[in-house]
This record gives sequence, C-alpha cells and structure tokens, in this order.
Amino acid sequence: MEEITIEDFMKIDLRVAKILSAEPVEGADKLLQLNLDIGEFGTKTVFAGIKNAYKVEELEGKMVVCVNNLKSRKMRFGTSEGMILAAGGDEGVFMLSPDSGAFAGMQVR
Repeated sequence: MEEITIEDFMKIDLRVAKILSAEPVEGADKLLQLNLDIGEFGTKTVFAGIKNAYKVEELEGKMVVCVNNLKSRKMRFGTSEGMILAAGGDEGVFMLSPDSGAFAGMQVR
C-alpha cells in the first residue's frame, strides 16, 4: 500500500457521530441507511455495508467514528454524505467506536 504524508492524513476530518436511526435499504443485501448526528456539523445520511453484522434496533444511540469531509456520493438508493469507520474481513465487520465521554462532533486525532 502506498504511504501518505501527515499532510495527506490531516486532510481527513474524522468526527465522533451518534447514530440517530438505522434502517434497511430496500433492494440492497448489505446496506443500512444510517442517520448520524455530528454535533455542530448537523446530521448526515450514510449508507454502510454493515447489514449482516448489526441489527437495526441495536444501532440507535451508538457512537461511531465517521469521515465528515468525504465528498457526497450518489447511489442507486440515495446520496451518502460520509462514511463510518469499520474493520472487517472474513471474521466479520466491526464498527469503530470511541470510549465513553466522547460526544457527537468531537474531532478524532
């Protein structure tokens, strides 16, 4: 994988976000539509490929890390305005979440 500079990394605005709601995306096998609260940055809609790993009802209120300044992307199901961070592979998908005390909109450094 190509290395990046610290300047490249500093261009990424990582923020703590609170999942306000989650719902399955009709016609998509892996996607959930998440409505995120990003504090002073308002709310964003994000489509995440986590449907097979998480139940909708367990996501509301969960704190996650999102890429706040990712360019919006039009998809067949709607527009995704960011991305949540998750680790994954053959073992499954695991959303990254901050420790207690972090709040929506807090910058991740």
